[in-house]
Amino acid sequence: MAVRMDKPWIPLRVENVAKLAAHLGVYQLANDKGDILYIGMAGGRTLFGLKGELQKALDEPPAGVTQFRFEVNMSYRTRRLELLQTYMSDHGALPAANTDVDENMLGRIRPG
Repeated sequence: MAVRMDKPWIPLRVENVAKLAAHLGVYQLANDKGDILYIGMAGGRTLFGLKGELQKALDEPPAGVTQFRFEVNMSYRTRRLELLQTYMSDHGALPAANTDVDENMLGRIRPG
């Protein structure tokens, strides 16, 4: 598995979210240009897994969000941290809507 998520973007629409299952995993939300605005996870306490989390994003999207991509992953916490750390390494800050994360508490990685 690559450090960065490289799956294609999917438009954040009712019909696309409805196709998802209640799996555990991680997801990214982005604007039309593919700029990542939020990195999230659907964990063991998440109602309806990825489908539930992306339904929340559909109901109340962070400003500018128009698309998403996801990975089914049982190590969702570790994978989310890895994605956040990679984003920090690439951009010097967290995605704009990730106000739920203290960047000082993240480890540092330097992906190749």
